[in-house]
Order: sequence, then C-alpha cells, then structure tokens
Amino acid sequence: MSPLAAATSPLAGPDTTSTIITITPAALAELVALRDTEPDADRLGLRLEIISRPGDEFRYDLSFEVITKAAFTDEVRTHTADGSSLKVIIPADSRELLQDATLDHTSSAGLVVRNPNKPQAPVVEGLVRDDELSGQIEAMIVGEVNPALASHGGFVTFVGHDAEGTAYLTMGGGCHGCSMSKMTMLDGVQTMIVEQIPAIQRVRDLTDHSSGQNPFYD
Repeated sequence: MSPLAAATSPLAGPDTTSTIITITPAALAELVALRDTEPDADRLGLRLEIISRPGDEFRYDLSFEVITKAAFTDEVRTHTADGSSLKVIIPADSRELLQDATLDHTSSAGLVVRNPNKPQAPVVEGLVRDDELSGQIEAMIVGEVNPALASHGGFVTFVGHDAEGTAYLTMGGGCHGCSMSKMTMLDGVQTMIVEQIPAIQRVRDLTDHSSGQNPFYD
C-alpha cells in the first residue's frame, strides 16, 4: 500500500548513529497505525524512495515491505517516538536526495515530505555545463532568478547550454505543473538571463509540466 505526502525527523537505527530523514511523532503515529492494519505487521517496515526521473519534481513512493527483503545496499533505520517504533528502509539511490528531509503528518495535508534537496538536472547530450559561461548562468540563477521565484514556491535548475546561445533549464516547486510556468520561464527568467549574459540569446524549458501537481501560488 502507498500512503503519501512529505517531511522531517531523525533516523537512528540500533546499529548506526547517522541521520537521513526525520520523521515527526505525528507522522510516526500515523504510519504505525497504518502498518498495524496489515497482515504480519510486526515484520513490516516503511520503504521510502524517490521514483521520479532526473530533472522532474521529486515524487515519493511510500510502501510497507517485509524488512528481511531489504537489499544489502538499502539503509535501514529504526524511528521511535512516544513508545512506538518503525523501521524505515531507504534505497541507496534515494539516500542522498532524502538527506535532511522531514516526513510529517497534518490533519489538512496528511503525510507530507519536506525536502531541502532539489532534483538532479537531466543529462542532455551535447550540452555544456562546466565552462565559464555555465558558471555565470548558475551564479545568476542562484543569486537572482531563484530568489525571484521563491515567493511563488518555485525554482529553476540549470541543465546546460549549447553552442547556439541557448540555455536549458527545468522548473520545480510551485512552477512545476502550472499553466503559467511556460510564460514565467519565457517572459521572466529568459528576460533576466538574456539581458545580463550577452552570450545567451534564449532560454528553453525542459520540464515535463504534465506531471506537475503544484499550482503556481498567488
């Protein structure tokens, strides 16, 4: 079964002191209650992984799994709060992207994952992202573009540029899945970058907006 939404809580198993994701007491109580409705509940742990493609907004899969079926490379931690405990299984390829995230539960949103990490940029053949021009674009995105989008709950990620003066970006957060995203990208972000970086003549959006869930916040 797959409950879901996103958040933060410390993870410390009996065999390690490292922390990956924080699970709040409210989220832990909800998850334990859900687990206890399953057959063989005492054998189950929560598997939490990121299933989206690089460049797409993070999508999370939460499911209960028999703990002994965890792969050797999976990270298994025990979360405890208010007398309840739950083992959490995180696949190796999701560990870095879930580092310092929080899994919470609220009455209005249900289970929610709050993740300070951003999706990895997709790899597009033929694009450059490690030269001086890329550094200028990255610096502008970090210093000007993303702060401007932050009030809308959004951000852009630099993917690379080609030899024809085109910069390629993806959009995430509130920008992803929004009917205004394309307009925002072309009319806002492109204007900022083109005006200040002469070598860039246009900006292209590689985001798959059809998979987005978040509206652009007013």
